[in-house]
Amino acid sequence: MKICLIVEGCYPYVVGGVSAWVQMLLRQMPEHQFLLVSIGAQRRQRGQFRYEIPANVTELREYFLDEPLGREPGASGRPLSAAARQALLDLVQGTAPDWPRLFEAFGGEQPRPVEEFLMSEDFLALARGLAETTGRNTPFKDLFWTLRSMLLPALELLRCPVPEADVYHAVATGYAGLLGAKFSYFAHKPLLLTEHGIYTREREEEILKADWVPGYFKPTWIGYFRALSQAAYRQARTIVSLFQGARELQIGLGADERKCRVIPNGIDISRFAAIPPLDPAPHPLHLGAVLRIVPIKDVKTMIYSFHRVKAARPDATLDLIGPYDEDPAYYQECRDLIRRLGCRDIRFVGRADVTDWLPKLDLLLLTSISEGQPFVLLEAMAARRPVVATNVGACREIIEGAEDGLGPAGWVVPVMSPAAIAQGILEISRTPATLRALAENGYRRVVRYYQDKDFLSAYRALYREAVQTQEVREPWQASALN
Repeated sequence: MKICLIVEGCYPYVVGGVSAWVQMLLRQMPEHQFLLVSIGAQRRQRGQFRYEIPANVTELREYFLDEPLGREPGASGRPLSAAARQALLDLVQGTAPDWPRLFEAFGGEQPRPVEEFLMSEDFLALARGLAETTGRNTPFKDLFWTLRSMLLPALELLRCPVPEADVYHAVATGYAGLLGAKFSYFAHKPLLLTEHGIYTREREEEILKADWVPGYFKPTWIGYFRALSQAAYRQARTIVSLFQGARELQIGLGADERKCRVIPNGIDISRFAAIPPLDPAPHPLHLGAVLRIVPIKDVKTMIYSFHRVKAARPDATLDLIGPYDEDPAYYQECRDLIRRLGCRDIRFVGRADVTDWLPKLDLLLLTSISEGQPFVLLEAMAARRPVVATNVGACREIIEGAEDGLGPAGWVVPVMSPAAIAQGILEISRTPATLRALAENGYRRVVRYYQDKDFLSAYRALYREAVQTQEVREPWQASALN
């Protein structure tokens, strides 16, 4: 089987949980061929791979949001139809656009040159239409340039040629889901969608906090990304999330509940079999976190929390295990914070094999403000290490279980709450016996629910069902496009 896997903002350029998931999928399915389509943020990432590409990846296509496609002739000079103009207006207003109209106009046999469109009367009419509706109270100049920056990457991606495959699999909504929907639409082949985090919610959180988006454009950007998600939700044959709470969010955002199913992440627990249990004798408290030093991991809250722990446990140490070169400015801010607090015994380890470090830890921390189903928690639990994590994504389900009777594997804390995080650390580390009991609960939960063999078996079945079942086209796909 030939599978076209479409990823955005992760593999093979960025180390992290989604990239690790992609690498596992590729390596553990040697019976299939994969054509990888990777959407990166900046063209300078081209060829800068952080992973060794497996042999069963027959082709890797790289596209970047800051790099236009070639300027080959398209439907130059031909005005958009009224229906296509309305579809664009619906997109930027955050309502339900007629995606087939846009697929055909910008991604069909004669794709419209995007730069030409953005200089055309059609685009000016679009800007005016928005100015007369949801943009009435915004400066027209700002609205005009915001629309350009909003539409340029999406419409450029629609020009990407359709690769031949038996099934298309997008590992997010957003731009990856848009491209997957376009490929599936023209190839008449099934699309599968997997969301690790809920892309629309993640973009909403970023936009609300972003300084570069004026307040009066925040609803426009949020609505735009919600509309993008509909392309993948509508076209997908199956929509996968990692836990039940995420499935409910997808349905709330417009996904058909009949398509939605849950497949948890899985890990190879044999990697951690040689790690000894925690030392039962009293000893200094060694904390650790496996993470990228980036804002979404909220490393500053972790530092503040450890500073509080250090006041009660002067013997405590904290190792931050993972790359710190992705966001140098944030890394420096973290170092400056440590210096201002005068907090000792925090070490930035850099990239490392987690199996070399977990034996040294008594407890693993995660203070992220957004997660899906973190591999680092599963790996710590497989190594018989308790965890303290913020209540994001599937963290509570992983740590406390879904009424499985196994008991907690650690402590769940509020986001951005150094006092609560420090309290959780101090509570569960009062005695080695408490740490060991929580660790055993976590180990039993991983063995029961989160093994890679189960995750891989579920995806093999999904791929098999997708190609064996006659694809039923949605009504919106069959609309007349003449």
